Amino acid sequence: MNNLFEEAKKYGDEIVSARRHFHRNPELHVDLQLTADYVMGKLTEYGYKPEQICKSGIVALAGGKKQGRTFLIRGDMDALPIKEETDLEFRSANGNMHACGHDMHTAMMLGAARLLKDHEDEIEGTVKLMFQPGEETLSGAKLMMEAGVLENPSVDKAMMIHVASGFPLKSGAVVFLDRGPVTANVDIFEIKVQGKGGHGATPDTAIDPLNALAHIHIALAEINSREVVAGEVAVLTIGEMHGGNAPNIIPDTAYMKGTIRTYSKEVRTLMNKRLEEISKGIASTFRCTAAVESRGCPCVENDKELFDSAMRYTTEMLGQEYVADMEKMTGKGMKLSGSEDFGFVSAEVPTLMLGLSASVFKDGVAYPQHHPKVVFDESVLPVGAAVYANTAIEWLRENK
Repeated sequence: MNNLFEEAKKYGDEIVSARRHFHRNPELHVDLQLTADYVMGKLTEYGYKPEQICKSGIVALAGGKKQGRTFLIRGDMDALPIKEETDLEFRSANGNMHACGHDMHTAMMLGAARLLKDHEDEIEGTVKLMFQPGEETLSGAKLMMEAGVLENPSVDKAMMIHVASGFPLKSGAVVFLDRGPVTANVDIFEIKVQGKGGHGATPDTAIDPLNALAHIHIALAEINSREVVAGEVAVLTIGEMHGGNAPNIIPDTAYMKGTIRTYSKEVRTLMNKRLEEISKGIASTFRCTAAVESRGCPCVENDKELFDSAMRYTTEMLGQEYVADMEKMTGKGMKLSGSEDFGFVSAEVPTLMLGLSASVFKDGVAYPQHHPKVVFDESVLPVGAAVYANTAIEWLRENK
């Protein structure tokens, strides 16, 4: 299958056109009507029978003509509530933006779908295509799993690709990050403190939730410095604090929101346990009560066998110069501190997450993901399409 990249390049204009359609019409969360309609239409045009198994969550099957296992490839489709500040001709005008590159992912998946259909008779099993909404809200993968995306047929292995801006690598390089955990577990929490409102001139008649909240904020930082084992990683960030709306009034309630990022299950459990204990304990010390709510997703973990196999397939197809082995380059691999809701899939089946360098430098600067000025290099789209299709086909052939 070493010619798949050459074949993908022949579809380059079509893949770019799809990407620009998605970029011009970014949609949020699971409300992706325009995006889903376009994807369903293209898949039908290519000869698939796509199914929308939950709101904006699309599944299509390639192969199945020969007995074998099932390999899933996934592309996320949702955008961010960011107002675009690029000068692209096809920039968004609706106040949202594909600032994380999900438009690139969806277009690459359509390119892979085209390649898989062209080679359907050669597929030794089934390739399941997962077009996912709601990644940015950490909800879409779980919704699709609840709707049965990993069943009928049952998935044996799964992979995703994420484009990257700002990597110190040439555009088009396929990035093999690390074996084992490659993204962080993330828990998004809210701490609500209940006090008793009153006048600022008579604080003795009130119970100040802002005071309790401030002490909780400071105390939470001590978990990492005093309770997490040296060498383990835990990042707790408070990004939002609110309480009161007048300088001379003590409010009834106050709250703050933040995130916890970890790599191990043990540290994740510890951080969440202590978050609740500290919040409630300190609130009680200051005569308040506290309630803690959180939601999150597990890390994406790269399966060693699939990691090594995919590196071999990709090297054979693209050449060594387009394969970035971060373990060799850094001596220890690379873990990302960001989160990715593909972690829900990773918790159920062996998975692989690859990076694809797609930086565009302007005046020496390549803006990062989630920046209103980020621009991605469209020339990498055939690379991603070919890696998706080639990895699926080759793994099924070797593991039939």
